[in-house]
Amino acid sequence: MTARSPTAAKQRGMAIISALLIAAVVAVIAGGMLTRQTLFTRGLESEQLRVQGSWQLQGGMEVSRQRLWEDRQRDVLTRLDQHWARPIQLAALGPGAGPFEGRLEDEQGKFNLRNLLANDRLDPLQIENFQRLCELLGVNATLGQRISQRVIASYPRLLSPEGAAAPVNSGFQSGRDTSPEAARKPLLAKQPMLRSLDDLLGVNGVDEKLLARLEPFVTILPANTWVNGNTASAEVLAATVPGLALPRAKALIAERDSGQWFVNQGDFINRLRMPNVPADAVRVGITSEWFRLQGQARGERRRVKLLALLHRSEDNMPRVIWSRVGV
Repeated sequence: MTARSPTAAKQRGMAIISALLIAAVVAVIAGGMLTRQTLFTRGLESEQLRVQGSWQLQGGMEVSRQRLWEDRQRDVLTRLDQHWARPIQLAALGPGAGPFEGRLEDEQGKFNLRNLLANDRLDPLQIENFQRLCELLGVNATLGQRISQRVIASYPRLLSPEGAAAPVNSGFQSGRDTSPEAARKPLLAKQPMLRSLDDLLGVNGVDEKLLARLEPFVTILPANTWVNGNTASAEVLAATVPGLALPRAKALIAERDSGQWFVNQGDFINRLRMPNVPADAVRVGITSEWFRLQGQARGERRRVKLLALLHRSEDNMPRVIWSRVGV
């Protein structure tokens, strides 16, 4: 038998180990490259879907603006049987993308919390109307007062009532609310301005469940508005018109939705059949300028949501006041 050299055997063993190490290193490098390639591919796909979703949302926005503009050119009235009130559906732009689905809501068919102040002063009638709406919706009166206080704290306001004579200047001003010049100086806002109901979540006792209950009936707009009698719910009308009972408001809504739309404010007042209610206390109209778009673009792996506030004037295409996009 031929004796094997221990040195040769050792060299062969080292060669095998080296080959195994090289194979392992190559496998790790190849695996890393494959992982990076996979991540890169997924990143491209995700970016493509994001761009497609953005285009879908933009398309939904433009269709909404066009509908509002065309309806305004056809009829000065804002009614629930017009084209803007129909669901918005856009086909998918390409593979992997989904359709856009959305709808417009008339925000002037709701109670506008901005109306709690008018001309930089508290509006007692509107504050009372909101409390009545809270009662109709089953919202605790104390919680309704907290919401009112949060809204009021969001805007500067004058302390003097409308038409009150300015106090005589005594020379010394303490800077307090009781100072002689305090009625002339606006009380600065103590809280950030509200843009939507979601901003009320910081109020003690307000949660997502409560906001879901309020959302069909309450809004926050950048300006004072009247309620649109052609789009408002029975609860909002009963809260807005002093002395209007909810059953009577529901009867008016049923009559309206059967096709007997209100043609002007006088028509609405006449059909109230409440001669003792002064006309200036009925802040109900028949047109709208403020609308909310709510929609989503659905894809294979995610859904992108859109929420936007649109303002429609008489002479220009509706403007986007603000928009929010989220997954």
